This record gives sequence, structure tokens and C-alpha cells, in this order.
Amino acid sequence: MTKARFESIGAYIPNKRVSTEELTANMNIPPQFDLEAITGIKTRSWKEDKDDSYTMAIDAANSCLENSKYEAADLDIIISCSIARFVGDCSYYEPPMSLFLKHKLGAHKAIFFDVSNACAGMFSGLYILESMIKAGVVKNGLVVSGEYISTIAETAVLEAKDIYDPQFGSLTVGDAGAAVILDKAVDDNDVIDCFNLISTPEYSDLAIGKPSNDSNRYAMYASNSKMHTEERLKIWPNFQIDMLAKEGKDFKSEQFDYIIHHQVGSKFVERLLKVGKEAFSAEQPESLNVLEKYGNTSSTSHFIVLYEYLKANKLKDKSKILMVPAASGFVTGFLSMSINNLAVK
Repeated sequence: MTKARFESIGAYIPNKRVSTEELTANMNIPPQFDLEAITGIKTRSWKEDKDDSYTMAIDAANSCLENSKYEAADLDIIISCSIARFVGDCSYYEPPMSLFLKHKLGAHKAIFFDVSNACAGMFSGLYILESMIKAGVVKNGLVVSGEYISTIAETAVLEAKDIYDPQFGSLTVGDAGAAVILDKAVDDNDVIDCFNLISTPEYSDLAIGKPSNDSNRYAMYASNSKMHTEERLKIWPNFQIDMLAKEGKDFKSEQFDYIIHHQVGSKFVERLLKVGKEAFSAEQPESLNVLEKYGNTSSTSHFIVLYEYLKANKLKDKSKILMVPAASGFVTGFLSMSINNLAVK
């Protein structure tokens, strides 16, 4: 059976950093909480004047191509997956961001479209592309996101009042671009082993991005206390248990080396690790994260983590990695993959 693999990965992380101390010091209402202690985020990556969704996506795509055997002209498909779609000061929905990227990269034969699914955007694009490769529709493709999302943090600085404010979660975000090329797996050392997503629309009202209720700014309103209940957190492990059982497998037998959770905050990750340990009746793999430096970079967050660990040569040979998305909608699931030759130059 045909399977897909991560052929290459790339990223663009702005050089600018905004510390949690600096961010909260600018709040209109002096905060009665320690955001760094709550989230574990010391700084977050922040767009520079030259950056927008488009430029960060281009830079991430070029980074990915530098680590790939493919040229842009070889790509069969480009899928753009960001929430924000800024080109300069304008937010574009038509023409799609993927068309801008296709022309700039020189991917002349590539078909193209955009997918937006909150912080699970890149997972959704990869899920579609993996299916297309397995079906023989395309041989390879690029999934990319340029996430200029700090606009909602700027709004929260002006409007959030306390830890219970629905804009509180917006104070965690940062900006970054990430890109992945998938193609056909050639052996079991580099392969997507299992990939499933699930949406639970009964939770769809718990996090909504829209214009602010108090200004003309971009904002996100989230009910964090309801989003982080044990019932909701258990959706992921219960779903993975069911999917593995259909193949006669269990979590222990998968022998994961590493796990990457969404980079919302350290306490959120710790809770998910605890929930996973209890649900699977198994110790959790080593948890990888870079949230202390970059914050929550939305749809790019898991892939920024993987990129940074590969760049620093911190992963052992023939690693088996589990990625667990968590996105408004509510979307979760799991991507299990083996990597050996995936590298960052």
C-alpha cells in the first residue's frame, strides 16, 4: 500500500521577540496575574515591519525547498493553511493565498487551494495531501502557513481585563511561518504511520475569531475554563485508542520516542500528558516544545517545534514521533510518523 512521508520541512521565525513582561506591562488594565508563570512563555516571536502572512509563507516555503530534493517547478500541488491572510495591510480571501505563493515560488504546474481550520490548518492540509498521494492523484506537494496572528494579542493588550477574560488566551500567540513537503514513502524509516483527525462541533462556540466587540480590531474570544475540562481533553486519547484498536494495536506497542502537543502553554501541555498517561495506561513519550521562546504560533506551532529540534540535531536516529493537534472547532486527532532522513540544513 502506498504511504506518504515528510520529505522536507522549513520554517521562518521572525527575529523580533516580545517578552511576556513587556506585553503585560502595556495592558490598559494592570494585570492581576503572572502570565509567564501560567503559560511558561517568556517571549513570543513577533512579526517585523517587513513581515506579513504572505512573506512568512514564502520564506518558510523557500526554507523547505532548501532542505528538499525538489525544486518549486516539481511541485504538483500547493496548499496554504494560515488563519491570517495578510498581504501588506490587506487581508485576502480571493484570490487565494496559494495562488500568490505559486507564482512567487515559480511552481508553474502546481494546482493550488487554501484550507483554513484554525490552529489545525496545517494538519488539515497535510491530511488532504497525504490522501491525494496515497490515491495516486499527485506525487508530491507543499503545505505551508504564514501565520501573522499577533494582531489578536495586540487587541487583548488593549481590551483584556483579567485571567477570566475571553481574550486572555490571545496573549500567548506569536508569529511564524512553516512548510512541509510530502511525497511517497520509500521505506519504513521515513513514513506517516497513521494520521486521523476528528471534529467535535458541540465545542465550536468555545473559541471564535472575529472583529472585536469593542473596536474594529481583530480578536479571539475563548472560554478557556470550558476548553480545558478533562472531558474535552480526553477526546484525543479516547479517539486514538479507538483508531489503534481497529488495527489491533495499542499505545504502548507504538513505542513513540517523542510527542508534540499544541504550544498553548506549559500547564496545558502538562495536563494533556497527564490525561494521556491515565487514558493509555502508559508513560508518555518525551514532550518536545519551544513555547518558552516562541509562544503559540497557531497553525505552525507543531512544525516549528519539529523544525527547531531537527535544526539543533536533538532527535535520535529513526525517531517515532506523535503530533497531537488541538484547535478551535474543536479539532484534535493524531499524526504518527517515523523519521530518519528528514533534516534541516
